[in-house]
Amino acid sequence: MKTERRRMVQALLAAFAGAGFALAAAPAWAQAKDVRVAMIAPMSGPWARQGELMKKGADMAIDEINKGGGIKALGGAKLSLLVIDAGDTAEKAKNAAQRLVAQETDVVGATGAWLSSFTLAVTEVTERAELPVLTLSYSDQITARGFKYVFQTSPTAGAQAQGALPALLELAKASTGKPAKTVAIIMDNTASPVSFVKPMREGGLEKLGLKLVVDEIFTPPLPDATSVVQKVRNTRPDILLLLPTSIPDDKLVLEKMTEMGLGRGRIPVISNGAHIGAPDLLNVMGKHLLEGVMTIVANWGAKGQEQLIADFKKRTGEPWMTQDSISTYGDMWIFKDALEKAGAPDRKKVAAAIRAMDTTTGPAKYFPGGRLKFEDNGRRAGAGLLVVQWQNGEPVTVYPPASAVAKPIWPKQAPG
Repeated sequence: MKTERRRMVQALLAAFAGAGFALAAAPAWAQAKDVRVAMIAPMSGPWARQGELMKKGADMAIDEINKGGGIKALGGAKLSLLVIDAGDTAEKAKNAAQRLVAQETDVVGATGAWLSSFTLAVTEVTERAELPVLTLSYSDQITARGFKYVFQTSPTAGAQAQGALPALLELAKASTGKPAKTVAIIMDNTASPVSFVKPMREGGLEKLGLKLVVDEIFTPPLPDATSVVQKVRNTRPDILLLLPTSIPDDKLVLEKMTEMGLGRGRIPVISNGAHIGAPDLLNVMGKHLLEGVMTIVANWGAKGQEQLIADFKKRTGEPWMTQDSISTYGDMWIFKDALEKAGAPDRKKVAAAIRAMDTTTGPAKYFPGGRLKFEDNGRRAGAGLLVVQWQNGEPVTVYPPASAVAKPIWPKQAPG
């Protein structure tokens, strides 16, 4: 009896040992229920609304990915999102990134951080951790530091300025019959607008035959717009480049312009960035104050994306799909594609897969230009831009023609 019992115990031990060997030999992801990516963005403070819109885009993509079978190369592992609040300062954003890389070591990639100043701070941390980061932020400096784990899906601010301004000037001439000659700038001192105007100040405006008649820079938030708008009123520029980065500052300037008789198309207003097309601006200002205002963006709902936009509106209750939502939606599909190619939830392999991408299908269809390939410095090759204009209470894509859902309208100045 003892001998038989001993044999049974030995058989059980052998079975457990075999099972233990099999578990040890299996890749780590085989036991994981999901693969985590992070979104580090402002979820509190003056830019919290943009963070909310980013999250809505990410959540929608992740739900679609998981309902479609998850990451097939990882046995159907589900994708999950870890949301990290970047707060309202670059220092808080940097601290949040430090907590992310120290405490969430299984995260394979991240998207963020919306404001370029935040992204610059965050990526100093994530680069050292070799964590791949996809960003829609505009600053040229983000991908000018020799980093290997930062991927910029948007055209840089400098590229946007160089590409969009000539097109806008052609539009102005075609609409008014005469070339624009003077321009005013009202901007905050965050990284994106600084990058946007840099090539203009360094000869770009002069090359286009434009004279800079107002050049106002402020530290957000803007306490009062009276003095800066008064300068615009005194000079009556042909174009006003309005370049704050927060909705409250946009609202303050646009309301003051209307109060001083400059609103509603008396002076054409061109912005840069998605915040100027946020639904919240319509809620606090009304469509008549926004009519004709244009903004240069890296992404927006456009021709060919009607079903995606309809699904997003139904799911979220949002009236349209902004750059913040559609770019972050696309980022999740980039991570999905990279994980399929990497074959493991390993951040270095995921980064390598992103670097090797060159496609006009899959996630590429969610970005203007229709191609997904990153240059050695991390910038997306051939990244296109869009011009969006407020028309009848909705910001719609009006340029380039291939993406446009409406024709552009150049506001005609009323006599002073």
